[in-house]
Amino acid sequence: MSLFVTFEGIEGSGKSTHLRHLATHLCALGHLVVATREPGGTPAGTAIRRLLLDAEAVPLTALAELLLYCADRAQHVEEVIRPALAAGRVVLCDRFSESTIAYQGYGRGIDLETVRSLDARARNGITPTLTFLLDCPVAEGLTRVQKRSGAQDRFEREVVGFHQRVHDGFLSLAAAEPTRFCVIDTMEAADRVRKRVITEVERRLQRPR
Repeated sequence: MSLFVTFEGIEGSGKSTHLRHLATHLCALGHLVVATREPGGTPAGTAIRRLLLDAEAVPLTALAELLLYCADRAQHVEEVIRPALAAGRVVLCDRFSESTIAYQGYGRGIDLETVRSLDARARNGITPTLTFLLDCPVAEGLTRVQKRSGAQDRFEREVVGFHQRVHDGFLSLAAAEPTRFCVIDTMEAADRVRKRVITEVERRLQRPR
């Protein structure tokens, strides 16, 4: 059974970690899983990711940043996500449309209708079945980021006010679509978060279509 699940949240919220745990669990149950990410889920996306996130990336205007994310998504949808869903795979994606709306809309201040319109063109009818918003306070997320090894990317180096706007934007998006979003407090123990993610996905996999 095909299912499209996305993981959203601020820096340091634990998206990538919990996506990996879920992918391992579903594969052990015999599901065919495609784990991917944005930006960078395709060869073209890998090049775009370097432009957007590398520590030494050149400065970009807010609009240029938005257009690059949409270019990455358009390629990703047609090359990876749509074919995988058509083949009956479970697709797990680390960031998707809500990150663009939260970061470039709420964070950068680009008109939300402009962001939504460009995103809609890029995803071309593809909408997640379930979106996890892994929520934690901004200060905690940034503290976790600072403990990682390696250079921080362009977004991780942004000022606290930017991250707070992104955080608040994510919560607004989740409140507007409560049936699709599952908001999980990642200040809870990691095992509890992991079990909640697994439970929510298994529930949807068991629903008749």
